[in-house]
Amino acid sequence: MGLLILGLVVFLGIHSVRIVASDFRASQIAARGENAWKGIYSVVALIGLALIVVGYGQARLDPVVFWVSPSWMSHLVALLMIPAMILLAASQFPAGRIKAAVKHPMLLAVKIWALAHLLVNGDLASVLLFGGFLAWAVVDRISEKRRLRAGLTGNPVAGSAKWDIWSVAVGLVAYVAFVVYLHKLLIGVAPFPGM
Repeated sequence: MGLLILGLVVFLGIHSVRIVASDFRASQIAARGENAWKGIYSVVALIGLALIVVGYGQARLDPVVFWVSPSWMSHLVALLMIPAMILLAASQFPAGRIKAAVKHPMLLAVKIWALAHLLVNGDLASVLLFGGFLAWAVVDRISEKRRLRAGLTGNPVAGSAKWDIWSVAVGLVAYVAFVVYLHKLLIGVAPFPGM
């Protein structure tokens, strides 16, 4: 459990620098350059992610279970993951109508993903993992709203609808790939029993 917690602190910590230490972030970019900061950021994030993966895998071997969800709940999670994957895809394209309406599609995707997975994973490691990401996404969205009010950032402006089409297409392809193959390969658990 210690590795999972350390990984969450490292990964979510580096992703929270803009929230809690924006002056530090600005000084690092000024001193080292934006590419160097992005490099350091990426390395720290990858270390945190690796610790999360290993720590979560270890914690699942000896779970502390708080609740067990009914089997039908996996169907609700599967349904919730469709918009989560589309929003995740939308965050990677220029702004279409989806991105302009949602403003921060990746944060909303993380919230949906985390909440959906909390519905079906009632063990301590999952509560820490998905609850940690959910809490971070909520705090980051609040921080984004404060930066917007302060004039430090702006909302995306709706562009061509082709980016929405790309977002939906890529999101659905990624969704099917995860349901059919990648979730079992990467996580070790099939989204639906018997798959």
